[in-house]
Amino acid sequence: MKIGIIGSGYIGSTLSRGLSKAGHEIVIANSRGPDSIRDDAASWGAEAVELADVVKGVDVLVIAIQQGRIVDLPKDLFAALPETATVIDAGNYYPARDGKIAALEAGQVESAWVAEQIGHPVVKAFNSITFMSLGARGNPADAAERIGLPVSGDAAGKAIASKLVGDMGFDAVDNGAIADSWRQQPGSPVYCTDRSADQVKAGLARADKASLPGKRDASMDEMAKRQPGEAQQDVLSMFRRIYEA
Repeated sequence: MKIGIIGSGYIGSTLSRGLSKAGHEIVIANSRGPDSIRDDAASWGAEAVELADVVKGVDVLVIAIQQGRIVDLPKDLFAALPETATVIDAGNYYPARDGKIAALEAGQVESAWVAEQIGHPVVKAFNSITFMSLGARGNPADAAERIGLPVSGDAAGKAIASKLVGDMGFDAVDNGAIADSWRQQPGSPVYCTDRSADQVKAGLARADKASLPGKRDASMDEMAKRQPGEAQQDVLSMFRRIYEA
């Protein structure tokens, strides 16, 4: 498939590497223009393009930018997106980083808000794993241990996103419609806890929407106190301790 990625940060670059290795054609764009990432993109197996071109002729578009920057995307950007394209929202809302968004503070599901902003349905996927695990912990389909990643949206979109989850080396777990995608938002038992598909299913079922913001903010407070480059296992343990409580 031809896959466009908006965002060249940790998640966007990691997806570029993994999906290009799986045989997909990758084009990637950021807010600074293709010259800012051309060499890096080539090393990821992707082609750096202008933002206006990243939507053209793609089968899938992945939005991997900070939630607060969604509103900064050009208003007409998605007019050139093929009607049949699947759009994957891989982002998360952190008010300390993104600024408070009134609709989300009032309880609107994050990806439902994203769909409203861009005027196109979205599938929620790849938001519930750290870039470190996304790049290093994928395994073949027959491996004894595979991490499960929840996918939310309509049936057709979930089928496409689930294939890409598998291509990255993870087990896709159906999390229902976009209205249900709050179960995989920050604060959920399945968020960045690197659990198996069966454990993810159980975590989605016991997620408590009212507790998500408090747990999300508690984890960010703790992350702010940690040293750069801290071992991934220590970060994982922190997420499990807070989110699975």
